[in-house]
Amino acid sequence: MRINTNVASLTAQESAVNVGKNLSSSLEKLSTGLRINKASDDASGMAIADKLRTQASSVGQGIANANSANTFIQIADKAMGEQSNILDIVKTKLMQASTSTTSSDGRTAILNDIKALLTQFDAISSSTNYNGTTLLQGADFDFQIGEDSTNDKITVETSYSATTAGVASTTGGTNLVGLKSLKSTGVTAGTFTASLALGTMATVDKALSNLNTVRSEFGSGQNQIESALRNMMTTRTNLKAAESIIRDVDYAAESANFNKQNIIAQAGTYAISQANAIQQNVLRLLQ
Repeated sequence: MRINTNVASLTAQESAVNVGKNLSSSLEKLSTGLRINKASDDASGMAIADKLRTQASSVGQGIANANSANTFIQIADKAMGEQSNILDIVKTKLMQASTSTTSSDGRTAILNDIKALLTQFDAISSSTNYNGTTLLQGADFDFQIGEDSTNDKITVETSYSATTAGVASTTGGTNLVGLKSLKSTGVTAGTFTASLALGTMATVDKALSNLNTVRSEFGSGQNQIESALRNMMTTRTNLKAAESIIRDVDYAAESANFNKQNIIAQAGTYAISQANAIQQNVLRLLQ
């Protein structure tokens, strides 16, 4: 029997240290809610979880971009809707001016109304913008909703402006003038005849047709964006769920493990005290 080195006590202390580390790790997981708090907890799991988190963040930004694109298109669509209303009114006034029951003074008043409406039409084209980007000046727009520069980009191609709408251009022909001419001083009360008003309606029809074409392009782009948005929201949810399975702690299992380690720690403390007490038995031989 030896007392110089208490092997039993050393063994019990070693076990107590290991249990203490396990207990500390369990407490860390319960306090943070994460199963993986450092790479040593699960090296490969952390690598996978970090990649999933990065992917989810990218998808989240894609969702934000898509929502901004929706707002962008809605602003353009509302503006074009108002322009369409203006052209409807212009056509109605041209019809009113084309009949013999309208007097010369009446046509003068109608012409002034048309000029004011077309000026507002142009003002909408030049002033409609989103965050400083003009929307109705014949530009194409690219909306990036993912990491891939090709497959995750939605382009709305438009050649729309006041010129292509037929408002800012002058169309030749005996009874057909461009709407810009109606705005200018070139058409006066004296030259604004019933025949001229009747012929100009074809230009309004062209402008409406061009306007509706562009509105449909914006509408198609918005449908694409909304479809992509729904898909990205589902993708982000699935990515978050996958990361959670790897990274987050299972509280039921970890609570049970903590209680287990706590009991073992208490038993280890008792074992150390008993190992130290055993040495006292050796001293009895010296009495």
